Order: sequence, then C-alpha cells, then structure tokens
Amino acid sequence: MTTILVTGGTGTLGRQVTERLRADGHEVRVLSRHSQPYAVDLREGGSGLDAAVAGVDTIVHCASSPRGGDEEAAGHLLAAARRAGVGHLVYISIVGVDRVPFGYYRTKAAVEKLVEESGLGWTVLRATQFHDLLAQLFGVLSKPPVMMLPAGVSDQPVDVREVAGRLAELALGEPAGRVDDMGGPEVRTFESLARAYLAATGRRRAVVNVPLAGRAYRAFRAGGHLTPERAVGKGTFEEHLAARFGARGRG
Repeated sequence: MTTILVTGGTGTLGRQVTERLRADGHEVRVLSRHSQPYAVDLREGGSGLDAAVAGVDTIVHCASSPRGGDEEAAGHLLAAARRAGVGHLVYISIVGVDRVPFGYYRTKAAVEKLVEESGLGWTVLRATQFHDLLAQLFGVLSKPPVMMLPAGVSDQPVDVREVAGRLAELALGEPAGRVDDMGGPEVRTFESLARAYLAATGRRRAVVNVPLAGRAYRAFRAGGHLTPERAVGKGTFEEHLAARFGARGRG
C-alpha cells in the first residue's frame, strides 16, 4: 500500500483523485486549508506542511488558485518534499501554458519549471479545461439577457473524472517526466458549447460573439490551448450537462 498526499484534495479534481486512490486501497492524506488533520495553507508552509508530507511516498499536487500564490505554494511544498525524502511528485498543469501568454497559464508554466528543477522524481500531466469550469463560466455569462462570448475561440473540454483516473494511474507508477497531454473528445466552438449549456438549463439568451484584443486572445483564437491530436477523453460536454442539470431548467 502506498501513502499518497493529495494537495487541494477537497477541490473538484483533488476530491476525485482521492476517491480513486482510496478505492484502490491506498492510504491518502488530503491537504487543504480547511481539511483536518492536514489543514495547511501552502502559501505559508510551516510545521503543518512538514507533518503532512512525513512518511509520504508520492504527492499529487492539485492545489491551485487563479488569484495567485501558486509559485510560493509550490516552493514550500517542494522544499518540504525534499526534506521528507518523497520519491515522486505528480503535477497537473494545463495544455498550452507555454503557448498562451495568459497570466494564470504563465504561473502554471513557472510551477512546472520548479517541479522539473526540484531534484525530486516528477511527472507532469497537462489537460484541457474541465467540463465543470465551462459550465460555471457559462452560468456567469448567461446572467444578462445577452450572452457575450469571445469571437473565434474554440475549446476542448474534458471530464474531470477521466483526468483524475489518469492522475491516479500516474501516481502509482514511476516518475515519468512530461507525459502526453490529455484533451477532451471534441474541439468545439465556444458558441456551440454555450448553446448546449443554454439548452440544458432551459435559458433563452441572445448570443453575441465579440472580438477582443491582446496577445492572449490571439493565442486562444489560434488554438494554443487545444490538443486535437490527444483527444483521448470520452465524456462529452452534453453528457456532463445532462448529469449535472437533468431536465431542462427555467431562466
């Protein structure tokens, strides 16, 4: 039996990873800011972090925040892992972090570099956006009477459970470096995904595609965040919406 620490273990992805590993009989420690007994803010580190990693064979690093602090958090985690003699760290990143000059992507790329240079055995998996994230985004964008979308952008959403399964598999293997990217089954226009969301939730909204400016937008339009050659996911966005919303809502 392997002892595995999952950072961000109460989040959308980390919770699924934890369930997969426990179902296979492994001892899993969940680290998050509010989850006892390993309630640790990685941005601060400290003795609680050292206690969390003590005796751990593998760390799956899922904790992340678009609000910042990921580099500091990774620095503390990697230092604690080295002190504890952890043999393997698995990091989940995003497809296109080296191609799209978007702030959060740059941070994820910087963390990848820290992991690679940490001196630990490491594995990095890049995945496309989760169905859950798009559903949350469309929920916000559909609040006004007119749903405004970035023109000319496509996406390739993937089922978070499939990514969790792949991470669990990697965590139980040997350090593999940068592994093949993992993308959803379809590259779809943002508009088609948004209309699927509207249909699933029963909302009637006018949809308007708005051209934007900037290098990041151009990179998204060019598909820098996509991996059509690695469309290995099975679950579709419509299947996710059906499971999440069931019968059509009102709005």
